[in-house]
Amino acid sequence: METGGVAYENIIKNDDTVDLMCARLKDAVAQIQNKNTADLSFEELYRYAFLMIYKQGGQRLYNDLHATIEEHLEKNVRQDVLKSLPNDLLSKLSHVWIDYQTALKFICNIFAYMDRVFIARNKGYESVYNLGLIAFGDKIICYAEIQKSLSDILLNLINDERDGKVVDRAALKNACEMLMTLSINSISIYKDVFEQHFLDQSSLFYKLESQKLLAENNVNNYVKTTTARIQEESDRASFCFDKSTEKSILNIVEDELLKKHLHAIVAMEKCTVGHMIKNKMTKDLACMYKLFSRLKEEGIKVIIETMSSCFRVYGRSLVRDVVDDKMNGVTFVQNLINLKDDMDALLKYSFKRNKTIKKSLLADLGYILHLNAKSPEYISLFIDDKMKKGGKEMEEKEITKVLDKTIEIFLLLKERDVFEAHYRRHLSKRLLLSRSDSEDIERIMISKLTIACGHEFTKNFQRMIKDLSLSTSINAEFKSYVSKDSVSLCGVDLTVDVLTSGFWPTTTSSEIKCNIAAEPFKAFEIFKNFFLTTRARRKLTLQPHMGSALISAEFYGPQVESDRYESEAILKTKHKYILVASTYQMCILMLFNDYNVMSCEEIQKKTDLPESELHAALQSLSMGKLSQRILVRKSQTNLKDIAATDKFFVNEEFISKFYRVKIQSTVAKENSESERKKINDNLDLQRKYEIKAAIVRIMKARRSMDHNLLISELTHQLKSRFLPSPVMIKKQIEILIDKEYIARETDNLKRYIYLA
Repeated sequence: METGGVAYENIIKNDDTVDLMCARLKDAVAQIQNKNTADLSFEELYRYAFLMIYKQGGQRLYNDLHATIEEHLEKNVRQDVLKSLPNDLLSKLSHVWIDYQTALKFICNIFAYMDRVFIARNKGYESVYNLGLIAFGDKIICYAEIQKSLSDILLNLINDERDGKVVDRAALKNACEMLMTLSINSISIYKDVFEQHFLDQSSLFYKLESQKLLAENNVNNYVKTTTARIQEESDRASFCFDKSTEKSILNIVEDELLKKHLHAIVAMEKCTVGHMIKNKMTKDLACMYKLFSRLKEEGIKVIIETMSSCFRVYGRSLVRDVVDDKMNGVTFVQNLINLKDDMDALLKYSFKRNKTIKKSLLADLGYILHLNAKSPEYISLFIDDKMKKGGKEMEEKEITKVLDKTIEIFLLLKERDVFEAHYRRHLSKRLLLSRSDSEDIERIMISKLTIACGHEFTKNFQRMIKDLSLSTSINAEFKSYVSKDSVSLCGVDLTVDVLTSGFWPTTTSSEIKCNIAAEPFKAFEIFKNFFLTTRARRKLTLQPHMGSALISAEFYGPQVESDRYESEAILKTKHKYILVASTYQMCILMLFNDYNVMSCEEIQKKTDLPESELHAALQSLSMGKLSQRILVRKSQTNLKDIAATDKFFVNEEFISKFYRVKIQSTVAKENSESERKKINDNLDLQRKYEIKAAIVRIMKARRSMDHNLLISELTHQLKSRFLPSPVMIKKQIEILIDKEYIARETDNLKRYIYLA
């Protein structure tokens, strides 16, 4: 190393030698920039640069290099670029930039020692590479005429592409990459020359675009155009621009086309959100969701508000149809199920199962459900309808699927205790009148309700099923007893369903009014004696309104003589049928074994039926076509409602193609309303009892509690059956205070203490 050092000392003897080396290096740099490198010795040039640094000539070397690069850029490169204006600027800049980068690599290699030693040890100096970039940016790109032309050309390219023209995107990419490369340290040529102008121009462009699209007043078109614009800008930015630019331009597009006009977009009159929902345009709604979800919660909120408004308007129309008798309860529930299916399809195919939207849709469905005060009853009616029609129209899997969907609607109910009361009534009729298609399906439904609401909710239903199973065994025992002891049942084949009181919607004995025909009543008395003999301390109360009968009937054909009241008819061929009737209908029909003609008043005296039940039974027996009526009604009033003076007689011309004829039941409207009122009154009493019991239970566990906490805990405990009103809760609290179960604290009247 010392020998080398002596050699270098001998080379550098005076300033002339230093000047010579500087001149050689300057000339070499100039030749490199002019692409004349064939005769250059890079090893020799590197040595010269090394010696300059070695002898403390770094400052001069750095300054000379800087001056040489800038001189070349000003005198040669700039002039070439200016000549290309305006049409060939990008092409010329691309070639110039490539040549310059190649030259700069050679220069960096020659002055590598200056980078490692002089520049590294002295602050305020740029590396050779950065020095070259800064010079190019300063003398070429930032030259006013070139800068303006370059900026305009790049923006025009983008505008042309936005207008659908084919442009040289590679040239745009190369120019932007050059500007990004030149943006070093705190210098941002990319932003000054291109990005800021691009973003400003884009903001104005999309502001005008939004006004144009809003004027078209078409939601679907607006969404599709905006989506396409965002994709277009994203593709261009990711290919050509800096990552920060991509984020900025997308923010501008979202802001100008979407964020500022969210509510205006969904309020457009053509191809509205409601139209898309109604026509199941799931792909278009998916496009809207994808677009609006770019704005996170804000965009999702607008979609939810718009859809909610559409669904609730539709829901109110459904309820109006029910109120106006344009739609029955079964159809109402079916429409809710169909609506739930549509909502599920939207969630799956349009909204990517978004949990917030799902929650909103369920809230809308619940809103519609509770607009109709009779929804709990209608859900029970819907299930009743499917259970009765099931085997005739649907297979078990299909019925189960429908029941699953019904449970989804049921789970939205707040007044489940109302449903329970109606379901118990409908279930009892299906079971007792053999209207249910399958006991297995009944059990499946009860199981589903148990899973949804717990065992306590369905205990009555389960006991009802069990009672019928036990009744089958009891009837088998009774038939064995009758056969063994040769007991006469007066020609009646009796089957008795023994129901456990408290679980069935039975009527108290004081409310039952019906004189059962002698033969079936005697048969029942025999069963009653048998039952009570074998089962001590049990009591049987007849419930005729829940029974049914199979009646063997003979019709003797049309009469020859016209005056039915004055003489006996001349008979023709008789027809035999089995009539499926209610107990009330049976009691009426059995009278005509002894009487040819009876007035309504006479029938009432014989049967002792309540007027509403009597009229309903008579209407069902005397309505329809003449050939399909069991009884003929002769009325002087000719009114639809039956009068006490109306006379009835057997329709001998009755004919049916079926041997087994089911007599349709007509439920008196006033009776139906009375039954509904009775259910509501019982529920009101039950709710008061449950509220008081829950309050006592809570207070016994807590001993003392603030009013608001008590209300909260009480609501939580009862919500599986119903939501108690604040007024009802307050009344029950006052009752418990009067009965000294609880009391208010002396110092804090809003706090209760447990006493009992």
